[in-house]
Amino acid sequence: MANDPTKRRSTPGINHQSSIINPRAFTLIELLVVISIIALLLALLFPALSRARKQARAAVCLSNLRQWGTTIALYLEDNDNWLPVDTGILPGLSLLRGLRIDYERDPNTHGRYHAIETERIACCPAATRTTGDRAYAAMSSGTTTLEVNGGGTFAAWEIILPTPSFRGSYGLNYHMVTGQPFTYRATIRWGRDITSLRSRHAMPFLLDAGKPTGSVGDGEMPPPPAVEPNATSGNIIINRHNGTTNALFLDWSVRPVGLKELWTLKWHADFNTAGPWTRAGGVKPEDWPLWMRKYKDY
Repeated sequence: MANDPTKRRSTPGINHQSSIINPRAFTLIELLVVISIIALLLALLFPALSRARKQARAAVCLSNLRQWGTTIALYLEDNDNWLPVDTGILPGLSLLRGLRIDYERDPNTHGRYHAIETERIACCPAATRTTGDRAYAAMSSGTTTLEVNGGGTFAAWEIILPTPSFRGSYGLNYHMVTGQPFTYRATIRWGRDITSLRSRHAMPFLLDAGKPTGSVGDGEMPPPPAVEPNATSGNIIINRHNGTTNALFLDWSVRPVGLKELWTLKWHADFNTAGPWTRAGGVKPEDWPLWMRKYKDY
């Protein structure tokens, strides 16, 4: 029946397919938002990872210095608390390498100061690579040449000659190894019983350094901004650990030392720990080079 209301009338038309290829895919705007969020999270995360990496390196550096303290303490225990006599080109360098070099006879003939292999603790993790530039060379007795590649804040120094080569990024307190007792009246001489020294807890023995030896002199001015913070010829005053340097003291304690605190340490028995570059000596924050002003005063 044509007019039967129970029957639905069909309407002619075209069956269109959806214009959306994949309705579950990201739109361009959604994709850009996700990328922006990931970029923001990475920007927030990278500084934290960088700080954690630096802190880990500083911790390993302190561990290395503790092992150095154990090494030297064991040597002293077997030698009546006397430091070794070293009259070579650069006194003390042989102790760091662990090899006693006979400069007068055959520089390639080595004895050992201690049985511990120091290569694995010779470098701070923040300064393991060298610059490759020869810093200085010296002669001894007209026969032996010393060649050393200089290091820096984030570069290790390296002994090239005499062989075998040796790389390190710690330096001995120069006042403990110098052979110039008339220049430095209170020099801590090799071949001396260190138990007779006072204030050993304040006397640095081994520190982060860009050369095998170094120290801070009485009234010595801090290095200018051109030298830090990325120096390749730095010595002791280097910013290797975010405003601090790690140090081993003569009582074999280890701790970070503030860069400005270096002027308050007992580098030798007559060193003025209240000199002009200390708070006790009247230094003002604005007196320091720009790169050092943000660090703690002592």
